Amino acid sequence: MRVLVVEDERRLAVALQRGLQSEGFSVDVAHDGLQGLWMASEHDYDLIVLDIMLPGLNGYRVCARLRAAGNESGILMLTAKDGEYDEAEALDTGADDFLSKPFSYLVLVARLRALARRAGRRGPQVLRCGDLVIDPARRSCARDGADIRLTAREFAVLECLARRSGEVVTKRDILEQVWDSAFEGDPNVVEVHVSAVRRKIDAPFGRAALETVRGAGYRLAADGG
Repeated sequence: MRVLVVEDERRLAVALQRGLQSEGFSVDVAHDGLQGLWMASEHDYDLIVLDIMLPGLNGYRVCARLRAAGNESGILMLTAKDGEYDEAEALDTGADDFLSKPFSYLVLVARLRALARRAGRRGPQVLRCGDLVIDPARRSCARDGADIRLTAREFAVLECLARRSGEVVTKRDILEQVWDSAFEGDPNVVEVHVSAVRRKIDAPFGRAALETVRGAGYRLAADGG
């Protein structure tokens, strides 16, 4: 699941990015309203964490412009302010939820997961590839009725492939969706995680759903292999 954090307090932005990445989210960061608006308009994000007090363009205006353009990403607004009028204005401009600073990180993650579940109810709630069933909202995976335990990052890799089942997904696409668009580490980390996923979803069941397409990327069979 891909998240955009728009927050001008850089230490907080970095902390949120690292924390959410450890939960299996792919996270990009913007530090002002104009950059956040551009990134949210140019890329597809499932969720947006949007501070209200931003340089360039405040969060209210960013949210309003995104909604006017038809952007349906789940938006959680953050603010140092506290009061019913600020909350009402945030919701009236199109935000889905509101959280005042200082906030509990556990509460923020729980609210983001709740937004993801609500978004799932507006569309397909689960991804199915034959008897392989992936539920992004519940972060669960099962095959032939048996639960499969995946790490947060493994689940994110599988979800990325399942959303494009039957298609070849490049290593770069997986890096951008599961890590972030500015990832500068060893791209072979994708191969390591794909191998781990394959060992869990295919090997125990005698299947070969997850295929390496040499020189191109990876493909998850739409029929589950």
